[in-house]
Amino acid sequence: MKNVLITLLALMPLFASAQGSKVVRPLFDKKSIGEIRLTLPAKNWVDALDSMRIYGMGMMAGSATIDGIRYEGVGVRFRGDKSYQLGLKRNPFTIRLNFSDSAQNHQGHSSIKLSSALRDPSLVREVLFYEIAGKYMPASQACYTKLYVNDEYVGVFVNIESVDKPFLEKTFGSSGNAFFKAGVDYKPEGLPACKQNIFGSLEYEDNIECYKGNFEANSASGWAELQELTRILNNDPSKIDRILDVDHTLWMLALNNVMVNLSSYTGNHSVNYYLYRDNSGRFQPIHWDLNLAFGSYKNTGNGSDLELKGLQNLDPLLHADNPYKPLISQLLKEPLYKKIYLSHIRQILEDNFSNGWYEKRAQELQGMIVIPFNDDRNKLYSLDDFQRSLRETIGRKSKIPGIVELMSKRTRYLKDHPELTILPPAITEVNVQGRGKFENQKLTDFRVTAKADHFPQKMMIYYRFNDSDPYAVMLMSEESAGNMPSGTKAFAATIEGKGMDSVLSYYIIAENAGSVSFAPQTYFSKPYSIKLSDLNK
Repeated sequence: MKNVLITLLALMPLFASAQGSKVVRPLFDKKSIGEIRLTLPAKNWVDALDSMRIYGMGMMAGSATIDGIRYEGVGVRFRGDKSYQLGLKRNPFTIRLNFSDSAQNHQGHSSIKLSSALRDPSLVREVLFYEIAGKYMPASQACYTKLYVNDEYVGVFVNIESVDKPFLEKTFGSSGNAFFKAGVDYKPEGLPACKQNIFGSLEYEDNIECYKGNFEANSASGWAELQELTRILNNDPSKIDRILDVDHTLWMLALNNVMVNLSSYTGNHSVNYYLYRDNSGRFQPIHWDLNLAFGSYKNTGNGSDLELKGLQNLDPLLHADNPYKPLISQLLKEPLYKKIYLSHIRQILEDNFSNGWYEKRAQELQGMIVIPFNDDRNKLYSLDDFQRSLRETIGRKSKIPGIVELMSKRTRYLKDHPELTILPPAITEVNVQGRGKFENQKLTDFRVTAKADHFPQKMMIYYRFNDSDPYAVMLMSEESAGNMPSGTKAFAATIEGKGMDSVLSYYIIAENAGSVSFAPQTYFSKPYSIKLSDLNK
């Protein structure tokens, strides 16, 4: 045991800690471990919280001290569905800071969600997945915190940013629109005859009441909008981009597939995701409950649970022909969407897995939490399991794959897959034309030019003038550009400016017969940007 602890301590990076200083620790700081201390009125608080959960009695009032800042009148309860277990201290928690005082919050956050990381002996699945997902689409933040209840150390937990009003306001600039979570803990009684066991698959139902057995409403209204989403998805998919952010959805599906997250839409039950309709009228998908990612849950809905080799060789086009998974099958019927989806898989691999980044990051995360993990008397896995969990399968019955054991071979499998070896066009020489040195007339438009090789068929520019608006799309025209290598073409587009102070944000997609590519690849977080006044200098 001592040798194991020494080995893990050697992995620990030097993390700057805000504890004991005047610096306020950010709630989701990934370089330090937070601390939450709950004071609850019940001496036998586990039984009390179990009882409240079983009988639906709401929350227990108490106090919470978060990284040294105390809050009174908070609400506490056990959360989770399959992750909740009767009689355990180490259950997932919800802490409502605004339980008694609607204005009370910590750094803008009114709700704290603590995950127990059930079926994850490594304790890194959620933090790693959220960190990767956040590079490409809206996603919660996640970090670690130590939890104490009535001065008793309960363990180290994963602190996950709640998908709630503050998250929606920060991410989408609104929070009062249609908002749903796929999956319900308890189905309402008295529902009409509905399709059975479809969960959050987004199949269409004629009776709007049927949706209430498969989705949890987090808004006062919106059932008709959710039904309309399913109607268009299933019956009129050519118009789906009017009501769904297709690119974010393709990212969600690609992330689930690459990282074998089958406790999701991609797996058996089509659960653990949110849908929020933003101000542009499009539903936005948001991941949730990722402790079973990286193959901890193994059922795709096609037969029995997969063995390790099946998880490593999971088809990137899983459910592409499955009518009961329309979010996958209907989107991937469209050739361009299929190419974008596969391009997203390639980028996830290149950015995070082919270069070994994920393994290094997982080791850093484990090194940071080894001491509080070892001190946890309620932990469900031994220190030896924790240490081996990156490279070896843990559990004779549960058979939870080691993350590196899974992803090293999965990365090779996907890189060699015929659908992912098609050479995409490479976009080069992206420029915006400025005013000539001796020209007197100022430019009022943005003229964007670019080249692409590997026989591009077309190029499209996605653009907007306000970060809160959806991107508009324009087909770029093919241009003559003198002598160019065979298979290379030049394209251009002119976009009308909105005044001299207008700032154009944009990215480009080039498409050939078998694939697409993006420029810049960081378009989600860092698209190209140019100010019209700068072009006139």
